[in-house]
Amino acid sequence: MLQDYPNTQLFINGEWQNSKSNETLEIINPATEEVIGKLSHARKEDLDVALNAAENAFNEWKNVSAYERSKIMRKAADIFRSRADYIAKLMTIEQGKPLFEAKIETLGAADSIEWYAEEGRRAYGRIIPARASGVYQFVFKEPVGVVAAFTPWNFPLNQVVKKIAAAFAAGCTAIVKGPEETPASVAELIKAFDEAGMPKGSINLVFGIPSEISEYLIPHPIVKKVTFTGSTAVGKQLASLAGKYMKRVTMELGGHSPAIVCGDADIDTAVKILSANKFRNAGQVCISPTRFLVHDSVYDKFVDGFVKSAESLKVGNGLEDGVKMGPLAHDRRLTAIEGFVSDAVEKGAKILTGGKRKGNKGYFFEPTVMTNVSKDARIMSEEPFGPLAPISSFSNMDEVIEEANRLDYGLAAYAYTNSAKTAQDLGAGIESGMVSINHHGLGLVDTPFGGVKDSGYGSEGGPEGLEAYMTTKFVSQVGL
Repeated sequence: MLQDYPNTQLFINGEWQNSKSNETLEIINPATEEVIGKLSHARKEDLDVALNAAENAFNEWKNVSAYERSKIMRKAADIFRSRADYIAKLMTIEQGKPLFEAKIETLGAADSIEWYAEEGRRAYGRIIPARASGVYQFVFKEPVGVVAAFTPWNFPLNQVVKKIAAAFAAGCTAIVKGPEETPASVAELIKAFDEAGMPKGSINLVFGIPSEISEYLIPHPIVKKVTFTGSTAVGKQLASLAGKYMKRVTMELGGHSPAIVCGDADIDTAVKILSANKFRNAGQVCISPTRFLVHDSVYDKFVDGFVKSAESLKVGNGLEDGVKMGPLAHDRRLTAIEGFVSDAVEKGAKILTGGKRKGNKGYFFEPTVMTNVSKDARIMSEEPFGPLAPISSFSNMDEVIEEANRLDYGLAAYAYTNSAKTAQDLGAGIESGMVSINHHGLGLVDTPFGGVKDSGYGSEGGPEGLEAYMTTKFVSQVGL
């Protein structure tokens, strides 16, 4: 084990503790395939304690003023930011992303806490003018209650903080089912909230078998709100279960983002921004550009530039200087990516660079660019979630919008053009929860983040993210 990587316990009712069964899971460094630590494995008896703790704490936390909640949250942000270097290193060791990416995510989490600390103080209700004299009509915003939050491994901090910062600002308490692959960085986030003065039991962190935990927490009467980030397949199962019990739900699911490059676009800018965001976090990003649709007139120039960009990336252990892309997060992703490539090649795709595992230790895969990819190849319909860039051409606007909207996904889309009319047409015509034109402007805490169609429903980030954790109460009274 590495001396600077800690074992991770559960955090329940204000205490770090082993599970009642003392079961553990192994944590593996994806860059070395070494076992680096152990993780406590929760079962139903642990969940029962967490549920009761969260319910009891909610009765206290909901009555704390928004002003006082804000002070505690801003203190948590300060604590977390002060430990950014250490936390970023933990994340790189357990998840694989380059250290500079981990540091950006860590500091971004602190910013998110601060933003919601302030936004929570502005969760205003309103007075509605009445139709009769002496009648007063009020709209109040109230916290929904105990939240069950299910979070993935690709952005261990970002995905957790978007949920719990908004929930806490609204006056809710939470049980977080954290990612088993990347527990230590998440534990540091929970620790910061606890040290800042959150009430005992208001925040609980558990790990274990995802299906076992979700199938117990979601139907439980104490849980009033479910929020999940992950695959569309799992999201549909959880949303169905939540619907059976009339639970409020936010679902941030998979994507397959088209990236449209028009004939009048600045190609150098498009290559630089799209390639950087394609290979960020080894492509394990739900809003990663995944289908590159380039106009015939600039196709060759774009492809040449993209290949050069991919080949210039230094791939390796994220702790090493100069590394721009780390390993995939676990061996399952490596197998999946190899499957996408072999399927595409069988159906006629041409590999221009990459296309295979890099080395024989660690879950590294080469940045890969492919052309001549058939629409019936799996990569053109299934979210690849890896460093694969299939590039196709198009001739006219109707054709490219049809292709952009072909799939049931609708999370993010990108476009590059120097025409205001084209930008407006693409922004209006693409069926997506988010569209970014001529830059990569998604995922900021003060802007809404969410999809349509099979990419989920509800938003995280922005005022919409706070609204997701509040109920609306209308009170109409005759003046006394």
